[in-house]
Amino acid sequence: MLTVGIVGLPMVGKTTIFNLLTGAGAHTSNFLTGKADTNVGTAQVPDPRLDFLARLYNPRRTVYARIQCSDVPGLVRGAAQGQGVGNRFLDGIRKVDLLAHVLRVFANPDVPHVDGSSNPLRDFDTVRVELLLADMELVEKRIERIKNGKKISKEAARELPVLEKCLRALENEMPLQQLELSGDERAALVNYDFLTAKPVLLVVNTDENQFREKRYPGKEELASLAAAGDLALIEVCGRLEMEIALLEPEERALFLADLGVRELGTERLVRAAYAQLGLISFFTVGEDEVRAWTIRRGTTAKSAAGKVHSDMERGFIRAEVVKFNDLYALGSMAKVKEKGLARLEGKDYLVEDGDIINFRFNV
Repeated sequence: MLTVGIVGLPMVGKTTIFNLLTGAGAHTSNFLTGKADTNVGTAQVPDPRLDFLARLYNPRRTVYARIQCSDVPGLVRGAAQGQGVGNRFLDGIRKVDLLAHVLRVFANPDVPHVDGSSNPLRDFDTVRVELLLADMELVEKRIERIKNGKKISKEAARELPVLEKCLRALENEMPLQQLELSGDERAALVNYDFLTAKPVLLVVNTDENQFREKRYPGKEELASLAAAGDLALIEVCGRLEMEIALLEPEERALFLADLGVRELGTERLVRAAYAQLGLISFFTVGEDEVRAWTIRRGTTAKSAAGKVHSDMERGFIRAEVVKFNDLYALGSMAKVKEKGLARLEGKDYLVEDGDIINFRFNV
């Protein structure tokens, strides 16, 4: 399951977005109460293709892909030195696949900004520095343990020069994602989960007018920052989406049409997270179940079969593959087969996004 850690300053809308994604109903002012707990929940990955397949097959159950979201308390400048609630809770997101960094551009006198005014570039830098410092602390402690140990193991001896290379990068404010490492160096760090080595998705939280007009302070600068750092960027209006979430489906569609958008920002967030990590979905279909499965782009048919069941991978024979667009256009699997568009693929076939697969196996 894809895991996403939601980070940012206090009072920027992190927990609002977490609640919209997961429906968890977490309290939205933990920073003000001084709590340092991490909210954890799962979110359904919206997929219109799966909706179509469910209508076509009318299965007993429809299973969407899901992601796990962790919403940590807001970071403040100096968190690494114990300011605010500190940053010890960051250990709770060290194993996530991706960081969603929420940046506030809306102004709301009832929700004061922790630094007195909205400035997304400044806020990004504040959190960036705290993540760098958290990684630096981890590296420094490990280097100290290795050097002060009575005997340095072969594994530690391989780690030490790589950790020192990481420390130099962090001291120069370089996130470890940008540090060039050889295959052997990466292997030496396989047991470490560095925060600054993770892909980052920027989530710009706007007010309704900013969202409608697609303009807000710092927009061009953030776009340049994202392009320079290979960061994905999406815009959402958390407050507006809270209102939309309370509407009936037909009213919701009308509201979205009025906004000039097809889908909610939180839905785009999930899709952007998938794209950032190189993830795709394939489908299995039938009267019992229609289901989406998440795999990395470049996964072979045999490995994809193992996602469904280990027996399928072990006894893999062939994969019967139909493209979703073909089924959508023709309306039935029978017509797809009549047209000769169902193909048999071997174990090395690279599964593509939207493939509908029936695995043939024997154990």
